[in-house]
Amino acid sequence: MAISVVLNTYNAAKSLQKVLSCLKGFDEIVVCDMESTDNTVDIARSFGAKVISFPKEQHKHCGPARNFAIRRASNEWVLVVDADELVSQDLRQFLYKFIRKPGNVKGVYIPRMNFILDRFHRSAYPDYRMRFFARDYVDWSPEFHARPVVEGEVYKIPSNRHNLALVHIPPTVEGMIERSNRYTTLEAYKMNPRKITSLSLLYYPFIRFFNVYLGKAAFRCGTAGLILATNASVCEFYRLAKLYEEKVRHNIVGGDFGDLPDEVALEKIRLIKELRKNRKKAGMVYDNSGV
Repeated sequence: MAISVVLNTYNAAKSLQKVLSCLKGFDEIVVCDMESTDNTVDIARSFGAKVISFPKEQHKHCGPARNFAIRRASNEWVLVVDADELVSQDLRQFLYKFIRKPGNVKGVYIPRMNFILDRFHRSAYPDYRMRFFARDYVDWSPEFHARPVVEGEVYKIPSNRHNLALVHIPPTVEGMIERSNRYTTLEAYKMNPRKITSLSLLYYPFIRFFNVYLGKAAFRCGTAGLILATNASVCEFYRLAKLYEEKVRHNIVGGDFGDLPDEVALEKIRLIKELRKNRKKAGMVYDNSGV
């Protein structure tokens, strides 16, 4: 029995070499790249990976490419690894032993160890991920942060088997900021429209901070935990702020500027507001169908 490892990448050069170094011994490595602009593809090929391409277009995450990559694996059993996760040799050996007698199991939940800078986030463990499965029994939705659906029985690796856990490479503070900006845009897009007030912009980030710092025990990680909780609070603020911005841009009179560059849209909004103000001064009456 053989195993294919599948990775989806976009500008993953910083961590990819370390990730691929841990995958030696697997039968096949498939790297599905979304038109990276760094040397991600060159690194993948230097490790003998099978490189396939998925058009990035307007996609801001790898979800749409998941099924595409999995279907191009040559072997029945597939291990999906993110471009910032490490696989131990113990886990590799466990998976090969497992597929000799899988029974009716079609998917395996693998625990994952997360770190905040240099500190192990113990309270976030085991953070189970469905990452190992029989290729023809899984469907991975293209939605952001979607979880794969497995048709059949599943198995969970015991959480006390720390040596079998995936290891998530912690992002730098710069990486946290970049990821926060990208993720909050995606999350704001998924949210149901709702009224955003000054109070909600203060309240929800405040609650988010204490949920992470106390509820998820980030305080146990010292200064690193404080950085995590603060970042989570800032993420919540920007997520709500972006939702508010979207409402302002699309609901203003004369309103749908979604296809315009940001600076053009904002300038048009400014001009329309100025026109509305002048009309009010002149006592003119207008409706909401246009300027």
